[in-house]
Amino acid sequence: MEKNVLALQLSHLLGEEYSRDWVYSLIEIPKQEKLGDLAFPCFQLAKSFRQSPAKIADQLAPRLKHDLFASVQPTGGYINIFLNQRFVTEHTLKQLLTSGTDYGSHEFGANKNVVLDMSAPNIAKPFSMGHLRSTVIGNALANLAEKCGYETVKINYIGDYGTQFGKLLAAYKKWGDEEQVRANPLPELTKMYVKYHGASQHDPTLIENGRDWFKKLEQNDPEAINLWKWFKDASLTEFNKIYDLLGISFDLTRGEAYYNDKMDATVDLLKERQLLTESDGAMVVPLDEEGLPPCLIKKSNGTTIYATRDLTAAIDRYRSYQFDEALYVVGHEQTLHFQQIKHVLTKLNLPWAQDIKHISFGMMLQNGTKMSTRRGKTILLEKVLKEAIERARANIEEKNPGLADKDLVAEQVGAGAVIFHDLKHDRRNDVEFSLEDMLTFEGDTAPYLQYAYVRAQSILDKGGFELDKADASLDDSLAWPLVKQLRHFPNVVEKAYREYDPSKIARYLLDAAKMFNKYYAGTRILQDNQLDARLTLVHGFSLVIKEGLRLLGIQAPEKM
Repeated sequence: MEKNVLALQLSHLLGEEYSRDWVYSLIEIPKQEKLGDLAFPCFQLAKSFRQSPAKIADQLAPRLKHDLFASVQPTGGYINIFLNQRFVTEHTLKQLLTSGTDYGSHEFGANKNVVLDMSAPNIAKPFSMGHLRSTVIGNALANLAEKCGYETVKINYIGDYGTQFGKLLAAYKKWGDEEQVRANPLPELTKMYVKYHGASQHDPTLIENGRDWFKKLEQNDPEAINLWKWFKDASLTEFNKIYDLLGISFDLTRGEAYYNDKMDATVDLLKERQLLTESDGAMVVPLDEEGLPPCLIKKSNGTTIYATRDLTAAIDRYRSYQFDEALYVVGHEQTLHFQQIKHVLTKLNLPWAQDIKHISFGMMLQNGTKMSTRRGKTILLEKVLKEAIERARANIEEKNPGLADKDLVAEQVGAGAVIFHDLKHDRRNDVEFSLEDMLTFEGDTAPYLQYAYVRAQSILDKGGFELDKADASLDDSLAWPLVKQLRHFPNVVEKAYREYDPSKIARYLLDAAKMFNKYYAGTRILQDNQLDARLTLVHGFSLVIKEGLRLLGIQAPEKM
């Protein structure tokens, strides 16, 4: 609110040439408290006003007046605004009390549809740490979209088709033991896949054998189909165990194979629009004008490729959901692929092609290199989650052995630690896998935030806080940094969604928890003077921390 008020006043004072939005974009939050709560730099006005920034600030500052402003001071070319702490504190706490868990919500989504393509593990392979990123980033973005007023559809687009499955079928026929695979499906299938990949480096006939089995799969050969269905069902059963631990669900789980009988229509449409060209026996859509290599639609042997399936899936999703945004939460190594998909859809004159967005992210690295199932270099997510939960359980036994629902709390804390370790990083950056960093229960971690929430709940219980006795008229300068932080929550939610960056929520929550802990350490919250007002502030903090964790897909235990 205060930034809007300041922007409106300055825009009015500066004249029509300087819009409210332009002024708003320049308003800063000073890093040092002594420089105020808001600041407007006058340097970009110097040329048109033909005056020094300092002189412009001197002239404008006395003309800025509002109940929100305690004082306005020109300093070195900046206009520094000190807010009326009591007025702003009361307004913030009233907003929190009125909104409850809806605090920070927005309506700019206007019930428009956002479809998210996320998680997308490959069948017949264990769920590795490499697929964690798409899963938790996609889930957090869906939560943020809903918080901003959108309707969402979360799609788990399972990798259940392609030449790699021809290799797997060939490997099973060569080395597979049905009894062992049924007893321990994913590890056994992965072992065979890795063995096949290694052996094919020295035996070209294996590569051809894999291609033959994939062609059988495309031609609905009964044996190939039965094996493929078995591997798929076993994989989904194992994947669902992971999703349950992470607390993540989907609106639609659909594999690439679903589009097998629908791809001919896409190829026909490309032919009809005269977009297909033959190249060395393969069918491609040239993208020379876009500065990209051609998009391969059919290989020379007549088999399709995942671009064909992604084009078909995109068309199907728009027909099904009329989406306003389609977010593909996929690693940055697929950037070229999604550029090609978007340009081909644009060439088909589909106006919604511009609403497709590739939400790329960095890789999960192990010792500085990418994890790879084919090379046998991967870390299993289920193993990491179970170890995190076991460590959380041991921590509870050591510090609070009488805690009720210990197993549930251990799952909330362990899974939260794994999720937060990913989401606290800017999604575009690579993340180095470190079990120790992930499972540290101090510092910039989910357990630190969960414990701050538990502490707040304990204070509210001891103080006997009741909503009908809530008092927003807090007059406490020590609380001011925390009040300002709580006040920023709606802005952070909006920015996190508009930039598709859940780490903004994670970093915000860490700052909020640190400010709360500092306030707790320096204030006797439960003393009689202003007790109800201080408890109202603690209640407001607990609302924000719990809601922020929920947006990230993390639960907040009531006790730890």
